[in-house]
Amino acid sequence: MPLDATPDHASPSARPLARPLGLPSALPMAEKASYRAVFLSDIHLGTRGCNAAFLLDFLAHIECEKLYLVGDVVDGWRLKKSWYWQPQFDDVVRAFMDRAQAGTAVTYIPGNHDEMFRDWLGLELRGIKLQGEAVHTAADGRRFLVIHGDEFDGVIRYAKFLAHLGDWAYDWALVVNRVFNAGRRRLGYPYWSLSQWLKRQVKEAVKAIDRFETALAGEAKRRGLDGVICGHIHHAEMRTVSGVMYMNDGDWVESCTALVEHHDGRFELLDWAAVMRARHAASQTSRVTVPA
Repeated sequence: MPLDATPDHASPSARPLARPLGLPSALPMAEKASYRAVFLSDIHLGTRGCNAAFLLDFLAHIECEKLYLVGDVVDGWRLKKSWYWQPQFDDVVRAFMDRAQAGTAVTYIPGNHDEMFRDWLGLELRGIKLQGEAVHTAADGRRFLVIHGDEFDGVIRYAKFLAHLGDWAYDWALVVNRVFNAGRRRLGYPYWSLSQWLKRQVKEAVKAIDRFETALAGEAKRRGLDGVICGHIHHAEMRTVSGVMYMNDGDWVESCTALVEHHDGRFELLDWAAVMRARHAASQTSRVTVPA
């Protein structure tokens, strides 16, 4: 099963996902949180599954010196099949451009779904630099390879038609997920990813993720770097693999996660879906009146 078609599976129980919240109590803040660097990938603008509203909310609550867009920001595969574009997608693109114009160093590393932008590597568009990959130096001096990761997915490289087939199946899973969450909203419940939970049950997908993580970590080690930061498989993770740090920033289709670097060089995964759920719970609690 192609990794690109089976995103965001849970890790084996032996290595649970560390996904701490970046905002106190996961509630709205009066001031923006400041980070040295922010890493986002797999936004998939142009698809019905894209959680652009969650991403815009995240961007409204953070500031950063460097912003890395680590591939699959726009889903060219889907747009070629059928055009779907919402005003919120324009808002996301505009938000990235505004950041670049305001002085944030924005680097865009295209992935396989937005591979059309790989023809433009080396160019700068509205302050956004397009690169095939990057090396990010953290505040503590550690150096990380920043790459989308599809180059290390055997299905994408050698059997692309299977990746497209898996992409079709994944789209159907997202349709079910949207219907499921529409029902939850009508009942007053917050967002919860049914498709993400279903895919966590697929053992072969978990094995494929392990192979992907090992391959990426091995490449960083081969280059003499301290770790790798990637996307592609929609599975947010931070762990040591083969003696180097493997970090995947997740996605904005299901899990809605971002990787951030604090000003002291510490990295953290932010789960914005959890932030939104916490806000929902807090709003529900505030509506409860205590009898006199």
